[in-house]
Amino acid sequence: MRRHLLTLVGTPQPRNYLHPASLNQAGEYILQQLQAAGARTAEQPYEVKGQLYRNLIGSFGPEAGPRLIIGAHYDVCGEQPGTDDNGSGVAALLELARLLGQQPSLPYRIDLVAYTLEEPPFFRTPHMGSYVHAQSLHAAGVPVRGMIALEMLGYYDDRKGSQRYPFSPLKLIFGSRGNYVTVAQKFGNGRFGRQFARRYRAAAALPVKRFKAPAWLPGIDFSDHLNYWQFNYSAVLLTDTAFYRNQHYHEPTDTLDRLDMRRLGLSVDAVLAVLLHP
Repeated sequence: MRRHLLTLVGTPQPRNYLHPASLNQAGEYILQQLQAAGARTAEQPYEVKGQLYRNLIGSFGPEAGPRLIIGAHYDVCGEQPGTDDNGSGVAALLELARLLGQQPSLPYRIDLVAYTLEEPPFFRTPHMGSYVHAQSLHAAGVPVRGMIALEMLGYYDDRKGSQRYPFSPLKLIFGSRGNYVTVAQKFGNGRFGRQFARRYRAAAALPVKRFKAPAWLPGIDFSDHLNYWQFNYSAVLLTDTAFYRNQHYHEPTDTLDRLDMRRLGLSVDAVLAVLLHP
């Protein structure tokens, strides 16, 4: 995963919509890694204001039947490296690809999707790669077991007071140390969300907080999973809580030396354990 992160932050310019060459360079690397893992790969190109962008998809397991979507966006916001946001999510996605490629068989299809254009100015618009992908599944009538968004998974802080919340009394419930990963979802998110949160917490070798709230609570829908909600798919957010903990969010200081690679790895191990659960 460190190698993936070094490659992603090593593009000539930040991988955002203002620098399509760097965004495409990152995309090519992701596609190559999915292929190297043994995935069946596909590209989902789409046009925004005359510029072509693309989602990259790696599929494992049987061709037919319901599928599970696991996604992470590979673009960044502004002129910064985006190591945690969202290089860590992409690194986790590629590590999952490597691990899934080692499995002799899978009981259902798993699609790993690297999205583009999650960041402003495209956030909450139909130009988000995850919106394009979710809409395409809905239009084709594809049965979806659920969706997991991997969004910022590498930043941890064991100090008291390092964790903030959108609603301060939540600190009394979840604590003030930013030493955990959280599974966030909205109320009424369905059976998949409940099951994933429960199994992930049981499998993880690091602290896990399960967080369920109304969709309007700030932060609960701040990633690609929100677009699957729009098409009535059960979707969860797996995250280190982003700007509620990581003060380097959307800053030039979001660099590799600030990430905890061990705990990033543990967060991925638990996802794999849930995916292989009978």
